[in-house]
Amino acid sequence: MSVYLGIDIGTSGTKTLAINRRGKILARATVTYPCSAPKPAWSEQDPEDWWKATVKTVRAVVKKARLKAADVKAIGLSGQMHGSVFLDKNDEVVRPAILWNDQRTVAECEEIERKAGGRAKLIKMVANPALTGFTAPKILWLRNHEPRNFDKTRRVLLPKDDIRRRLTGEYATEVSDASGMLLLDVVKRRWSTKLLSKLQIDRELLAECYESEDVTGSLTSRAAKLLGLSTDCVVVGGAGDCAAGAVGNGIVSKGILSTSIGTSGVMFVHSDKVKIDPLGRIHTFCHAVRGKWHMMGVNLSAGGSLQWFRNAVCQEIVAKAKRAKIDPYEIMTEEAAAAPVGSQGLFFLPYLSGERTPHADPDARGCFIGLSLAHGRGEMIRAIIEGVTYSMRDSLEIIEDLKVPVQQIRASGGGSRSKFWRQVQADVFGKKVVTINTDEGAAYGVALLAAVGAGAYKNIEEACRATIRVVRQTPPSRKAKSYYDRAFPVYQGLYASLKDDFKEIAKLER
Repeated sequence: MSVYLGIDIGTSGTKTLAINRRGKILARATVTYPCSAPKPAWSEQDPEDWWKATVKTVRAVVKKARLKAADVKAIGLSGQMHGSVFLDKNDEVVRPAILWNDQRTVAECEEIERKAGGRAKLIKMVANPALTGFTAPKILWLRNHEPRNFDKTRRVLLPKDDIRRRLTGEYATEVSDASGMLLLDVVKRRWSTKLLSKLQIDRELLAECYESEDVTGSLTSRAAKLLGLSTDCVVVGGAGDCAAGAVGNGIVSKGILSTSIGTSGVMFVHSDKVKIDPLGRIHTFCHAVRGKWHMMGVNLSAGGSLQWFRNAVCQEIVAKAKRAKIDPYEIMTEEAAAAPVGSQGLFFLPYLSGERTPHADPDARGCFIGLSLAHGRGEMIRAIIEGVTYSMRDSLEIIEDLKVPVQQIRASGGGSRSKFWRQVQADVFGKKVVTINTDEGAAYGVALLAAVGAGAYKNIEEACRATIRVVRQTPPSRKAKSYYDRAFPVYQGLYASLKDDFKEIAKLER
């Protein structure tokens, strides 16, 4: 029996699943862990929690699927992008990892652009502007604010790559995740020696960089024993969670775009050629498909906005759902569906963690705009869902303006499981939205990459053709589309009206 594991080191938890050569899921397991915010706008985690969760989920999957150690031929790794694990000379963690949604590095982003010779020159070097979530600003922040910890640091690894180190003993990464560090020459698919020199960052801090399906090592005897696997099991490059999720949705050829609504929201489109937005509004990264690229827009609080509202306002719904033994979001979306299209003129800006695409503004804040006595909870929930979807349309319009073809939209994440939210996406985007036969996202994508690395398929395109198919289609409503086309420019104008106020509010917070 040949089995392939996909491990996804997420922000809220680690998920592991096992598939066979036909792509059938044999077992899955998830373990959650906390995220800390020691100061406003900070976001950190203990890498030890990721490792413990990895061990627990792998062992659980092996047990559930009744696998023998030799059955598991390869492992693919995915994980939250941009996070920084700082290791000393003994591979001990120097300080808690700084995560993708941490906003402390505003000054360091300005420092990077200045040292690079300006924003345009930086984009030319690494295809992207300096954003607070990226890894390079975190390295500079450590150097500027915790010099003792910086002096101890000998390696800087991304979250999934720290798990790789523990599994194989190797310091390795791959091009899709490395693209989000702001230190990779995305066009040439290798570290940018030019930018590293300008920032005075030692190349030795960084791991070796591979393509996503390449084998990066095998399990050490210690790791194999701990997981109940064999030292013959190889570990492939894998992918950052966005690229991995796209692979898991079959976004491996031109014309196909995915929307993924989890904690964050992602618009992801495959590109055979490098396409760079000169304004830096959306990202251009290496894809997990060998020799290909992708463009991506990211909204920091997508499903996270609805989760915030559930936790802050909807205790009554949570209690009702618990009694009925259903998901609270089912009740919330029922209330939203009962509200009219457009939520009676109520808008929501989903900038609860600042925003990345298209504004790159860590000071942006969430807002309800247009509230009146006519609005109830249903309208507020619907406005959140519409606001998140508007924020993703921002990315879609930029992608199309850059002449990247979009012939099909595939929905995934929490937003795809809700019939109502699928319809809102179709209506706001003005395009048919489809779903596929699996919704396992990043873990499934890297399991397929593991299968390719182990030789089960010639390449990832072949693996996706063999395992992924469209099962559901949601066409847009002409009437709703017409409303959203008129409302979308109003939504876009709200940020422009408020951005200076956001900066004043941020000064008060500091």
